[in-house]
Amino acid sequence: MRMEKDNNILDIARQTLQLEAEAIMDLQQKLDKQFVSIIHLLLNMQGRLVVSGIGKSAIIGQKIVATLNSTGTPSIFMHAADAIHGDLGMVQQDDVVLIISKSGESPEIKVLVTLIQNLGNTTIAMVGNLESTLAKGCSHILDTTVSHEACPNNLAPTSSTTAQLAMGDALAVCLMEMRGFGSADFAKFHPGGALGKKLYLRVYDLAKMNEKPAVQENSSLKAVILEMTKKRLGLTAVLDNEMRLTGVITDGDLRRMLEKGGDLDNTNAKDIMGTNPKTILSDALAVDALDRMRKNNITQLLVTENNNYFGVIHLHDLVREGLI
Repeated sequence: MRMEKDNNILDIARQTLQLEAEAIMDLQQKLDKQFVSIIHLLLNMQGRLVVSGIGKSAIIGQKIVATLNSTGTPSIFMHAADAIHGDLGMVQQDDVVLIISKSGESPEIKVLVTLIQNLGNTTIAMVGNLESTLAKGCSHILDTTVSHEACPNNLAPTSSTTAQLAMGDALAVCLMEMRGFGSADFAKFHPGGALGKKLYLRVYDLAKMNEKPAVQENSSLKAVILEMTKKRLGLTAVLDNEMRLTGVITDGDLRRMLEKGGDLDNTNAKDIMGTNPKTILSDALAVDALDRMRKNNITQLLVTENNNYFGVIHLHDLVREGLI
């Protein structure tokens, strides 16, 4: 009995995802020249995009505003109910207004359309009913009609809000591409948290905080061990007489040397160093250092700057900064 109920739960969940996926896929057929004209309108607007809605559509509108703001399109959210009770004053002359609604016939939406028309602003309807007051009252339309809500009663906004959200993402991504909005631009708007650090934190910022273990090629084994013990990074760089990086010695190199035996008194750094150390430039992004460590299955990299040895970046540095 329990097994049957569990299977039923999974069937319901899969059906929900299937219906919502179909709603998104159906949007592709609704994209036309009008969508292109809306993109050009938003690219060339002198003001902001004011996004409005009520109920679940208002929540979707807030997410769309957040996405647009973070990707280079200045936007604000205005709740439809609040708009007709004073917040309409936030709409400026050069703003474009996007109103989101499934039915396009909510009382607040119908009033808002008339008010925006009186202001003379360009309007966009993201609507699921092309015969609605909202659709007929706006100069541009984004069709987010869905055939069926995922709700078994075909009432609760599910497929329709998913379609609205996806259409908002389509707008944002197109605007990003048309503006050439890249990772450097993205970093300006996301300076905080792990995401921001992935976009702006550089190897230099972390390596400069670490010790800088180094020995010369002719340094004795004792000098190597003392340097690695003192700097506590599990390795040391090996430099030639002109202080150029020529190799690296790790804890593993020392263990392998001891396992093989040999003349410890006459062994120097050059005899046991690895001659192809994994390095990264100091101005590289820290997240690139993480990627290189993962690809090579190592926990640290030697850092170079202007062809000179700069220091070490360790996996622990990246963990500490929240990049993992």
